[in-house]
Amino acid sequence: MDLVAHAPRSSEDRGYPTIATAGVDFGKIASDNGGMVRRKPGTLLPLEVDILTAAVEAQRRGEPRFHGFELAKALADGAVMRSLTSHGTLYKALGRLEDRGLLASRWEDPAIAADEGRPRRRLYEVTGAGERALAAWHVQQAAGAPGRRPGLAGT
Repeated sequence: MDLVAHAPRSSEDRGYPTIATAGVDFGKIASDNGGMVRRKPGTLLPLEVDILTAAVEAQRRGEPRFHGFELAKALADGAVMRSLTSHGTLYKALGRLEDRGLLASRWEDPAIAADEGRPRRRLYEVTGAGERALAAWHVQQAAGAPGRRPGLAGT
């Protein structure tokens, strides 16, 4: 069986009529972006708000760094009381926040993990930009922006 790489299907391939589709980036068309929700730059998804809130709260408790599983437990124990967040969803959100400069991360010292007999953890911490983004989100919510919902610890 030969494996052949295929180009993304065009509108024509899907049976839709087309008019000069050359040069059209179908990933930027809302109805043809693979189900991904587009959002305004600088907006935060509810999970991202919860992650930043947990990070800021941990920092205030003197725990500036956290790892993914610890965060998942904190989110599950939070005021929102949801089930343990899927790790795939959580780590994608952590990556998006890091890509935007709202979180920073590094791998822990391998000796610590070896002493505890476990794999190394990726440690995250909120950045100044992350704190400002969360504060701006709270200001927007207080001003009556749509979609207000309680976050962790009654925020």
